[in-house]
Amino acid sequence: MIAALLNQKGGVGKTTLALHLAGAWAVQGKRVLVVDADPQGSALDWSEQRGREGLHLLFPVVGLARDMLHRELPAIARGYDQVVLDGPPRVAGIARSAMLAADLVIIPAQPSPFDGWASAEMLRMLDEARIYRPELRAVMLLNRCAARTVIARETAAALEDHDPPMLASRIGQRVAFADAARSGRLAGEVNGGQIAEREIVALAAEIDRLTP
Repeated sequence: MIAALLNQKGGVGKTTLALHLAGAWAVQGKRVLVVDADPQGSALDWSEQRGREGLHLLFPVVGLARDMLHRELPAIARGYDQVVLDGPPRVAGIARSAMLAADLVIIPAQPSPFDGWASAEMLRMLDEARIYRPELRAVMLLNRCAARTVIARETAAALEDHDPPMLASRIGQRVAFADAARSGRLAGEVNGGQIAEREIVALAAEIDRLTP
């Protein structure tokens, strides 16, 4: 299964989510590959830092920031149970190619009206992709949610009947994610990361229920 984390807006946490989802599936014993399709290469940087720290390689990360990745990815993905694609912001050609390659598109957004407006461009691109891939599934995910904030509840309520649908899982704004990113680790590998780890495990389980 190829899951693509996509949003044309930067700063919504795509790379963090991609790496942590990959980690959750790898811990379950699945063969997982992360594809870094962002020219900035943050997932590759994380993987290199993990190597420098002498940590166990949970999954490989490969760079494929090209707008024809949908033609190359099937061969690269062969032999893996889960492929997680970390897409770029503001590079429409690569995002479109990622949609053509994916089985599931996950659109992360922060609970903010500004993120809602930015996601509108992604939805237009999704409609275009479904002309060629009518079976393409997509979901939205509220990420970086501050605990018990009114805006998070209001955003979730406003998107309850949205298409694509909103996942039930919510990922919090947690220091553990930032600490993990700097050190080539996952949240469960840093002090105080247990709540963040549980949120990711719940998210991975919800995605598993969506896909055959």
